[in-house]
Amino acid sequence: MSKSKPGCPICKKPVDPRYRPFCSARCADADLGRWFSGAYAVRGEPVPPEALPPEARGEGGEDER
Repeated sequence: MSKSKPGCPICKKPVDPRYRPFCSARCADADLGRWFSGAYAVRGEPVPPEALPPEARGEGGEDER
Protein backbone atom coordinates (compact mmCIF):
# COMPACT_ATOMS: atom_id res chain seq x y z
CA MET A 1 0.00 0.00 0.00
CA SER A 2 1.51 3.35 -1.02
CA LYS A 3 0.88 6.51 0.92
CA SER A 4 0.65 9.68 -1.11
CA LYS A 5 1.61 12.95 0.49
CA PRO A 6 -1.27 15.36 0.93
CA GLY A 7 -1.23 18.35 -1.37
CA CYS A 8 -1.76 22.02 -0.71
CA PRO A 9 -5.34 22.51 0.57
CA ILE A 10 -5.80 25.47 -1.80
CA CYS A 11 -4.37 24.29 -5.14
CA LYS A 12 -3.40 20.63 -4.50
CA LYS A 13 0.24 21.14 -5.60
CA PRO A 14 3.00 19.45 -3.54
CA VAL A 15 3.59 21.05 -0.14
CA ASP A 16 6.69 23.20 0.39
CA PRO A 17 8.15 22.67 3.91
CA ARG A 18 8.67 26.45 4.27
CA TYR A 19 4.92 27.10 3.90
CA ARG A 20 3.55 23.83 5.29
CA PRO A 21 0.72 22.84 4.83
CA PHE A 22 0.67 25.05 1.73
CA CYS A 23 2.79 25.05 -1.42
CA SER A 24 3.61 28.76 -1.40
CA ALA A 25 3.16 32.07 0.38
CA ARG A 26 0.45 32.87 -2.20
CA CYS A 27 -1.70 29.91 -1.12
CA ALA A 28 -1.03 30.62 2.57
CA ASP A 29 -2.20 34.22 2.03
CA ALA A 30 -5.27 33.04 0.10
CA ASP A 31 -6.21 30.80 3.04
CA LEU A 32 -5.71 33.64 5.53
CA GLY A 33 -7.90 35.87 3.36
CA ARG A 34 -10.67 33.27 3.49
CA TRP A 35 -10.54 33.31 7.30
CA PHE A 36 -10.62 37.13 7.39
CA SER A 37 -13.55 37.31 4.96
CA GLY A 38 -15.60 34.83 6.99
CA ALA A 39 -15.57 32.16 4.28
CA TYR A 40 -14.41 29.74 6.96
CA ALA A 41 -16.40 29.63 10.16
CA VAL A 42 -16.60 27.46 13.22
CA ARG A 43 -20.22 26.74 14.05
CA GLY A 44 -21.47 27.22 17.55
CA GLU A 45 -24.43 28.25 19.60
CA PRO A 46 -25.67 31.82 19.14
CA VAL A 47 -24.51 34.19 21.87
CA PRO A 48 -27.28 36.18 23.57
CA PRO A 49 -26.76 39.97 23.22
CA GLU A 50 -26.54 40.46 26.99
CA ALA A 51 -23.49 38.14 27.07
CA LEU A 52 -21.55 40.39 24.65
CA PRO A 53 -19.27 43.20 25.88
CA PRO A 54 -20.81 46.71 25.62
CA GLU A 55 -18.67 47.71 22.62
CA ALA A 56 -19.92 44.68 20.67
CA ARG A 57 -23.52 45.68 21.44
CA GLY A 58 -22.88 49.18 20.06
CA GLU A 59 -23.07 50.81 23.48
CA GLY A 60 -19.60 52.31 23.26
CA GLY A 61 -17.22 51.96 26.11
CA GLU A 62 -15.08 53.96 28.46
CA ASP A 63 -13.50 55.86 25.55
CA GLU A 64 -16.83 57.28 24.41
CA ARG A 65 -17.93 60.44 26.27
